[in-house]
Amino acid sequence: MDIAIIPARGGSKRIPRKNIKDFCGQPMISYAINTALKSRVFDKIIVSTDDEEIRDVSLKLGAVVPFQRPFNLADDFTPTVPVIAHAISECENLGWNINYVACIYPTVPFLSEKDLRTGKEAVQSLSHKYIFTVSEFPAPVQRALKKSNKGIVKPLDPKNELLRTQDLITTYFDAGQFYWAHKSTWKSNPNVHLGGKVIVIPKWRSVDIDDEEDWIRAEKLYKISDLS
Repeated sequence: MDIAIIPARGGSKRIPRKNIKDFCGQPMISYAINTALKSRVFDKIIVSTDDEEIRDVSLKLGAVVPFQRPFNLADDFTPTVPVIAHAISECENLGWNINYVACIYPTVPFLSEKDLRTGKEAVQSLSHKYIFTVSEFPAPVQRALKKSNKGIVKPLDPKNELLRTQDLITTYFDAGQFYWAHKSTWKSNPNVHLGGKVIVIPKWRSVDIDDEEDWIRAEKLYKISDLS
């Protein structure tokens, strides 16, 4: 079977209770669960959480929570891959025959059903690598500036300062929405970005919600988008 795993811990600090906080009338995690359901590419949608309230909300939205995430995998320092590998092992302990797995982050109101389906098609032909969404940087990273303690700036790489934009390589950033891979990849390869295949999405759908300012901006953008 092919499954989605949504890692949603309860201890968010910069935005308390972020994963179930109301976002445009719905708990934030509902957008990940609902889009996964509508994509029709998953046999089960699992939420990996250490938090009872997140568990209850997720169950009401149609996800399953067949185990509790251990606290040592729910702190501020645990990377994503071990959390997903743990969830896969827990599901296999239940007798599930797991094949492909998509990790979907819980704060993705701009997630697309089409992108999930495209990722599913792509991962089946990619051996031991990840499929994930990226967006183009809004400005050339080669012209980044660094600032001293006195407020004086200079180019991070002076040789690129006078080059034309069209002569610089296009660069991308991880949109932080989802990652498709075979279960064996999740268990053996912690390098999500090395050699993976990407789905390029519009910059306006790449919204990283880390603090209250991000949250307010995301809500305003969502309300004027065709997703609302």
